[in-house]
Amino acid sequence: MIIDIHGHVVAPPELYAYQASLLASRGAHGRGKVNVSDEKLMNAVWGSRQGEKKTHIELLNEVGTDMQFVSPRPFHAMHSAKPEKIVHWYTEEANNLIARVCKLFPNRFLGIAGLPQNAEVSPKNAIPEMERCIKELGFVGVMLNPDPNEGVGTPPPGLGDEYWYPIYEKAVELDVPILIHSASCQSHRESYSLHFINEETIAVISLLNSKVFEVFPTLKIVISHAGGAVPYQIGRFMAGRYRTGAEPFEESIRKLYFDTCLYTKDSLELLFKTVGVDRCMFGTENPGTGSAINPNTGMYMDNTKPVIESIEWLSETDKKMIFSETAIKVYNLKRS
Repeated sequence: MIIDIHGHVVAPPELYAYQASLLASRGAHGRGKVNVSDEKLMNAVWGSRQGEKKTHIELLNEVGTDMQFVSPRPFHAMHSAKPEKIVHWYTEEANNLIARVCKLFPNRFLGIAGLPQNAEVSPKNAIPEMERCIKELGFVGVMLNPDPNEGVGTPPPGLGDEYWYPIYEKAVELDVPILIHSASCQSHRESYSLHFINEETIAVISLLNSKVFEVFPTLKIVISHAGGAVPYQIGRFMAGRYRTGAEPFEESIRKLYFDTCLYTKDSLELLFKTVGVDRCMFGTENPGTGSAINPNTGMYMDNTKPVIESIEWLSETDKKMIFSETAIKVYNLKRS
């Protein structure tokens, strides 16, 4: 069983036309909705793979993924857009499409809810959509953006701040994991890919230097893109803890879970050795940023299952944990 915990919906153009209309009108024409047939939703294609156009199912079949968790595409999240209502409308429509995809392919997809976060607005405003997605749509987790300002203006509080506690409290109540994943970037200093990594790095440090896990001991947090930069710069943070006599950082980091959304063998090995195989879950974002052919191997970079399988020192038990067992436990999945 291969479970990919980090995927995003392959939506037909109607969703993004709807978004463009909201942004252009700022909601003046009312909410509207995305009108798309089940057939078109099933046959939506991803077209950035060297000119190929394939459906989501075809892409997963190619690499042997049995199930994928899907959320809205983060760089479309528009969390800094105003007025706040258009962010809610877009997010709800994106989540509705994901729910339909999951219903059309019940054995291939599970939903991760996008939250209608908005710059300088309390996270409490996102809780009704969080509850709707989990209780009514059957989603298994939520995706939280640590920077709804999208790289401009005064940065929001770090994830260790009480500002975020309403989301954590609700996640504990619903017993669902939170996937930390940054969103679009409006700053000229960063691409959105770099912004993702920077914000996820800040998120890890803020969480582990806070009391969040004392206040919410059963909270389950998964860091996208394998922890940003932290697992690969861990020595700096270890040294800081040694100087103060606080809990060793190499122990603190194991309070978090990490996906394997990395595209080289060396970085994957370092992740497993740094945080422990039992804290890692298979994730590829396929199709997405890694959907490019590596000229050195002739393979798509996001086809990381064979890369992980080629790591000699991983046992069969280790691989089973990475590919499915930990995800089944963390996301409360029923065994087939």
